[in-house]
Amino acid sequence: MSGKKQILDVQHIHMRFNSKGVCVRAVTDVSFTVDEGETIGIVGESGCGKTTLGRCIVRAYEPSEGEVLYTAGDGETVNFTKIDPKTMKKYRKEIQMIFQDPYSSLDPRMTVYDIIKEPLLANFPKMPKAEMDQRIMDIAAKVGLNTSYLMRYPHAFSGGQRQRIGIARALVLNPRVIVCDESVSALDVSIQAQVINLLHDLQKEFALTYLFISHDLSVVEYISDKVGVMYLGKLVEYAPTKDLFSHPMHPYTESLLSAVPVADPTQQMERIPLEGEIPNPANPPTGCYFHTRCRYCKQQCKETAPEYREMEPGHFVACHRAEELKLKGFQYDD
Repeated sequence: MSGKKQILDVQHIHMRFNSKGVCVRAVTDVSFTVDEGETIGIVGESGCGKTTLGRCIVRAYEPSEGEVLYTAGDGETVNFTKIDPKTMKKYRKEIQMIFQDPYSSLDPRMTVYDIIKEPLLANFPKMPKAEMDQRIMDIAAKVGLNTSYLMRYPHAFSGGQRQRIGIARALVLNPRVIVCDESVSALDVSIQAQVINLLHDLQKEFALTYLFISHDLSVVEYISDKVGVMYLGKLVEYAPTKDLFSHPMHPYTESLLSAVPVADPTQQMERIPLEGEIPNPANPPTGCYFHTRCRYCKQQCKETAPEYREMEPGHFVACHRAEELKLKGFQYDD
């Protein structure tokens, strides 16, 4: 479609946690592809499995099932979930993560210089000190950090500045893919805009591919090329951003969109509240996981899990009634 090369192919990822005889299905059968230079947004309620999916992709968690096929910079395709530790180290630097909380993800006993340097020491232990220093200074300047402050500790910085430190730590290895896990949710709105614009500029400069995990649909709409919607560990809809926002095909997506504030006073969105709480992932409902909260639910939805299928080119959905429902989305002028 775009002529871009595919960089990630996530195939049937499952992640189950077992504790005291109880199996929690955090991620269930998630599949999607990512092209080089794209930003993929992953949205959903808290506890829907977004962060777990991101950590499976970078292999911070070992998935229970499934594959993450990564096409490396040298053109070789590797299964990121199965490679041995020695091979893993070769590719680890190409896939990095920016964490949610800029306050707890930085070691308070390390200077900013040492925080940014740590990945270099782990991956390039023989790099000359002068070259290492220069790379740290360059990347700090790129993300908008005052290089004269590099010997200070994280407590001396604001939340926005700390998140820039986290971005610098991820970028210093020259990665190709970055998983941004709620990377602006802990920041106030004005600082969010600065960090999002920074990520956008860095993507253009370094040809980065982002997996952007968030619960804020306004942010996801702005930064993403495609969006995946997760509910109770499953991907229920996946489409190009404008298609998903203007023409949702899953009732859960419609409900999420109805809750997004609209700046235009002439455009009124009918609020579609979700009844009840998200079900327990250790004991999910039969049939469609969403049927307990869906206002369009029929008997088939309670009994049979819907197939995840392509309804339009690039637009995937898991809903029995996707063809017949005319769901409401955003209205775009162009």
